[in-house]
Amino acid sequence: MNIFNDYESEVRSYCRKFPVVFSRAKDAYMYAENGDRYIDFFCGAGALNYGHNNDYIKGKVCEYLMQDGIIHSMDMYTSSKREFIQTFEEKILKPRNLDYKIMFVGPTGTNANEAALKLARKVTGRQGIFALMGCFHGMTLGTLALTTEEAARKGAGVALHDVTHIPAPYMFPELDTIQYMETLIEDDHSGVDKPAALVIEVLQAEGGIYILPNEWLQKARAFCDKYDILLIADEVQIGNCRTGKFFSFEHAGIKPDIVTMAKSIGGIGMPMALTLFRPELDIWSPGEHNGTFRGFQLATVAGKAGLEFMLENHVEEEVCKKEQIIETFLKNNISTINQRLEYRGKGMIWGIDFSAFPEGTAKKCSQKCFEKGLVIELAGRKDCVLKLMPILTIEKSILEQGLNIVAESVKEILEHPI
Repeated sequence: MNIFNDYESEVRSYCRKFPVVFSRAKDAYMYAENGDRYIDFFCGAGALNYGHNNDYIKGKVCEYLMQDGIIHSMDMYTSSKREFIQTFEEKILKPRNLDYKIMFVGPTGTNANEAALKLARKVTGRQGIFALMGCFHGMTLGTLALTTEEAARKGAGVALHDVTHIPAPYMFPELDTIQYMETLIEDDHSGVDKPAALVIEVLQAEGGIYILPNEWLQKARAFCDKYDILLIADEVQIGNCRTGKFFSFEHAGIKPDIVTMAKSIGGIGMPMALTLFRPELDIWSPGEHNGTFRGFQLATVAGKAGLEFMLENHVEEEVCKKEQIIETFLKNNISTINQRLEYRGKGMIWGIDFSAFPEGTAKKCSQKCFEKGLVIELAGRKDCVLKLMPILTIEKSILEQGLNIVAESVKEILEHPI
């Protein structure tokens, strides 16, 4: 690994947690150069919902390449982008009675969220934004102002402003956070101006796998309607069926004004991000928000194939079935290890909370999992949550094998701390 240590920036992160050189991957497995095989419970941070090198999606990409299809086109018209738009509109949006314009913003989730913030401010003429404590929305300056992780914010090097952070509903159960936001707007001594938007993750993933209650989400929608505030739903990590619905907000029966997507919308790990919004909000001037790689056509090809694969293989239904497997396993095999352990989640994103244990316990469990052949990440305050995020198409036997590794590792660490 000397080449990486000698020449790659110190900013690298995941490689420090999983210190092997990976050479290939297939479905739910990653393989190191030395031949070791690992079950993937990390899933490219949500970019590989349909598995590594999914045969159907990869086949469509290879076919397109062999036909000398357009690869780069800025935002010019292409047949591949047309086909993606048609599939997304006809197969995803219309069946859900969603009427959104589609904006291709660039390759990453933070691009999608930056565009959403710009548009909300442009439409409303207001500058401020409401966001929840515990959220993660990106690492560029606009989205970093939303993000609450201390270490990430310190990396900005400049002041981050124009965002009011509201306690998430799980933080203070006795506090009516909707009423709190209303008070900030109504009270002429609150010191807070009415915002352009409220930005939410229906399930805070990096924040520690916290699910916002459906009732709260419905009240948040009503709050935004009452005060003419735009509701922005960040679906970058928890969309694409991760929670058992294509959009996580479907569980609450709400319709956000703006929706952001990235990660698995690229089908097979191809970089693509989208900002969706109600047609009447589309007041952009040509080129007012742009990016060189907003027209990466391999992503539209892979994205369309990913949608086709998802629909043909009934991935939403499969996630709901596997949700029961995961939840039952955690109840029977994790909560029984130690009564101070907590777990929570939805669909196929779950967290085991070690906040009642010394700081670093979750990290030790992640390390032990890796020693046993499982790649699994952390989330939450002080990285106290072990984050289970398998690929959605994982075989039941492999899922159970990975879950057993988790249980074995947790038990060993709690019984015999390193």
